Amino acid sequence: MEAGFSEMRSELQSREALWRRIQLECQQLHEELLKIRENKDMQEIQTKHQSSCVQLTEQPENKNAELLLLAHSQGHQQEELNKIRNHVYQEEQYHRSEQERMKTEISDLTEELHQKEITIATIMEKACLLERQLKMELEIKDKLLAKQQLLDFQYKVIKSANTHLKEMV
Repeated sequence: MEAGFSEMRSELQSREALWRRIQLECQQLHEELLKIRENKDMQEIQTKHQSSCVQLTEQPENKNAELLLLAHSQGHQQEELNKIRNHVYQEEQYHRSEQERMKTEISDLTEELHQKEITIATIMEKACLLERQLKMELEIKDKLLAKQQLLDFQYKVIKSANTHLKEMV
């Protein structure tokens, strides 16, 4: 995309340079035309130089034709220049809006990532808490199991002693 902009800019610069040359030539032709007209007026006053008057009147007509052609060409070049400027402007606008869209998308993704990191941290905290609670419950159950096994053993000992006493009686 940058290459396209660079190409358009160089095309625009070359057309502007051409435009300036055409304007300069028009200005020079206009100055020549004014000089020719002045000479023509002077020649008309002097009747003895009629032949040179004919040449001078032909030259301005040729210059006028050239000037008209250059003016037409200048108008066409100006239209082309305006088209190129508009195209470059539209491309720059599109590029800016695309950059803004990307910035917004990156911002949204960053926010989403931040929310996910918070969620993961919360889940990890809860997992650690549940793990501690589970360990405590396991310890309590292990103690209760040990107590129950001790009580079962004591019960069996008493029962055995009881049975032994019954047999003795």
